[in-house]
Amino acid sequence: MKMEVQRSISLLQFMADEGLVPSPEEEIKRRNVIAKLKQIVMHWVKRVAYQCQLPKNRVRAASATILTFGSYGLGVHNSGSDIDALCVGPYFATMAEDFFVLLHNMLASRPEVTEIHCIKDAKVPLMKFKFDGLSIDLPFAQLKVISVPENVDLLNPFFLRNIDDTSWRSLSGVRANKSILQLAPNVELFQSLLRCVKLWAKRRGVYGNLHGFFGGVHFAVLAAFVCQRHPNASLSLLISIFFKTFAFWPWPRPVFLHGRMMAPTISSDSRFLMPIQLPCSPNEYCHSNITRSTFFRIRTEFLRGHALTKDILRPDFSWSILFDPFPYAKKYAQFVKICLSASNQDELRGWVGWVKSRFRSLLVKLEELQGFCDPSPLEYVDVDLGAPNVVFYWGLQPSRRDIIDIDFVDEDFMKNMSNGYRVPPGRMKLSVVKASQLPKSVTCNTGSKGVRARWRILDNSQRKIPVRTNSLPQEFAGLMATNGSAEFPSAGV
Repeated sequence: MKMEVQRSISLLQFMADEGLVPSPEEEIKRRNVIAKLKQIVMHWVKRVAYQCQLPKNRVRAASATILTFGSYGLGVHNSGSDIDALCVGPYFATMAEDFFVLLHNMLASRPEVTEIHCIKDAKVPLMKFKFDGLSIDLPFAQLKVISVPENVDLLNPFFLRNIDDTSWRSLSGVRANKSILQLAPNVELFQSLLRCVKLWAKRRGVYGNLHGFFGGVHFAVLAAFVCQRHPNASLSLLISIFFKTFAFWPWPRPVFLHGRMMAPTISSDSRFLMPIQLPCSPNEYCHSNITRSTFFRIRTEFLRGHALTKDILRPDFSWSILFDPFPYAKKYAQFVKICLSASNQDELRGWVGWVKSRFRSLLVKLEELQGFCDPSPLEYVDVDLGAPNVVFYWGLQPSRRDIIDIDFVDEDFMKNMSNGYRVPPGRMKLSVVKASQLPKSVTCNTGSKGVRARWRILDNSQRKIPVRTNSLPQEFAGLMATNGSAEFPSAGV
């Protein structure tokens, strides 16, 4: 249909105007960085082989490689995206000594590498650094082979024999990416759909696994699911189908890519409220931190997306409203303010990463006391604070009777975070603020990450707020009444 094609073209133009497609110069720079990393890793693995006193012929044959995954691996990155790169090494290269010490030192000694630091305690341990100004996340996987081919096929069972659990988790991103690209009937259409969906999710505040929402791999599977079942649909139609499909999806029925009709038994763990299977592993699911609050937020945004795209052929249709930033300051009267600070930027990076990795426990605690909390992924910086800092504002449900003791929540969460933290911790301050106390940068945010604002420390004298524990905000109740085709869990905990 002519109008449908025009809608697809206008959507592609909208994405281009938003800067979602990197320039040719940026693409060349990324490819050059990956090529340099591969050279460094090859030099590294031969040094490791030599230090292990392997025979000369094995030292010559030893090889390792770099594989990309995430948004870059799927071809849906933008100019500001990090590069997710996996270092795959042979059996004699260890993570503790060879990866986190030798390779770290080799990278740190290069002038192109800055801001390098190790995150050893994460579920997937990794190094983070900038290479020629590009941010790199680099985990490590050890295969039980003497030599790792440059483009090793990690879907081949031969390379997966007897690997340890940490390596298996590190490999999952690359394996999931490859499976998704193989299963998508039209890769270019899939990429365009996924770019749109990710932009929508970020603008509407429902993107980020650490905050309890879907991450990149979750949305990639959902986009591929729609493409797989509608291989001949145009981009504009795929967007409409995407929102219709998941607005009324009967969660917790799992989403599969292989066309399976029967779903396995799902754990009663609340993180399986919205299960999405990893396409490369029939018994594994995308790691999820979804809670009752974030379930409602995601589902509400799916419903909103469906309402806006169910009639894309009407004459006055415009894509821009679909991507309007979520108006936090208008939706919530009160917020939990989370201020994280440290002595310097290096300490702050490690501290913020550690705290964010434990955000789910804070969200669950606030749900127990409040019934609902919207953990906005947007990050702000208070340049008047003095010390390097990052600030988050999480929306709270309108209040009525009981009291939240924010000091108790602060103390409880700090105990959780102190458990196992190996580097000097930063500082954290929780407080509750009214919408009227938010800095202008929050009330006028454009949905972009890392907004930097100049504002004074907010008044923390109001330490307690009343709460409701057994109902949702009115907008959620209204959506459930008008679109209630699937069951919702109770908002109370």
